[in-house]
Amino acid sequence: MLFWILVAVLTAGVGAILLHPLLRGAQAAEDSRAGEAAVYRDQLRELDRDLAGDLITAEQAGYARAEIGRRLLAVSSTGPAEKLAARPSRYRLAQAFIVVVLPVIGLCLYLATGNPGLPSQPLEARLANPGNDMAILVAKAERHLAEDPNDGKGWEVLAPIYFKTMRVADAEMAYRNAIRLLGPTPERLGSLAEVLMAVSDGMVTAEARDVLQQLVKLDPANPRAKFYIALAFEQEGKAEEAKDAFTALAKESPADAPWVPLVNEHIAKNGGVPVVAAADPDAPGNPTAGDIASAETMNSGDRQQMIRGMVESLNAKLTENPDNFEGWIRLVRSYAVLNDKDRATDALKRGLAAFPADSGQGQQLVTLAKELGLPLEEKQP
Repeated sequence: MLFWILVAVLTAGVGAILLHPLLRGAQAAEDSRAGEAAVYRDQLRELDRDLAGDLITAEQAGYARAEIGRRLLAVSSTGPAEKLAARPSRYRLAQAFIVVVLPVIGLCLYLATGNPGLPSQPLEARLANPGNDMAILVAKAERHLAEDPNDGKGWEVLAPIYFKTMRVADAEMAYRNAIRLLGPTPERLGSLAEVLMAVSDGMVTAEARDVLQQLVKLDPANPRAKFYIALAFEQEGKAEEAKDAFTALAKESPADAPWVPLVNEHIAKNGGVPVVAAADPDAPGNPTAGDIASAETMNSGDRQQMIRGMVESLNAKLTENPDNFEGWIRLVRSYAVLNDKDRATDALKRGLAAFPADSGQGQQLVTLAKELGLPLEEKQP
């Protein structure tokens, strides 16, 4: 019973707070009418003084008194019932909603989802039965690890939760503890490297690179670790080492690997020649084996000119045969890598003309445009 009394008191308090602005507006209007009537009475007294001082004639005073009297009568004759009728209907609806509808809605929601008979639970009881409360689950795991810090499995379970909730320092500690207690594995080392890069805003630090190199020793074919090691060279300004590392990764990757286009972009960015996909060596615009052999003997300027020539060759072939979807993807990417956004945008428009945006392949072009930051033409209504 005490609970419902408290609910009633709180509901009445909230209703009074919400009604206060509406009631204050009505009182302000009433005070305004009283002030207006006082002004008209002062005008009548002033009129009598002017007449007594011969400032106006009796006829003028009569006309003025009649007009002032009419206005005073109009203000003074508005009684309580008339005032209520003159009040805007929206105020009455708002008051009815606050007084009746809002409490009814709140009560129905509480009866449907609440449980007034549920006793309060201390933290110990909530930890024993956390349900789906993630915060309680984490607190329970942390309490367990405080009592048994050598539980490697517990640290391994808690680490990704820390990472997803942006507690990166705690995630680093948890992954390190899991590796220390359970031993290094490619998965644990890879996750620790990602946490270290997240701490440094995407930079592959020396510490992260050491972890990645440990990963490669355990899993020599791990493409993620090799990509980040190559990226570390690029971030340090070591273009030649970065180009060699990215090229090696592209050559040993499957032709249809999803990371190959990104790796080729980094190869071109560091002055190299994108690696030909083994599954499609004759695709329009791809360099031949002879092109690659020639490029290896060129200086960076000639190599860049050769790359532009291959891109222009692909552009010409797509002009003749626009039905090559993979060619449009490569052309847009190539212009973006060459930092020629105008031509990349033009290639995107032509690709969407051949493969409309409402088709499956057109959607891939739209996604690519968003990824590269290229503008999309909006359809006019």
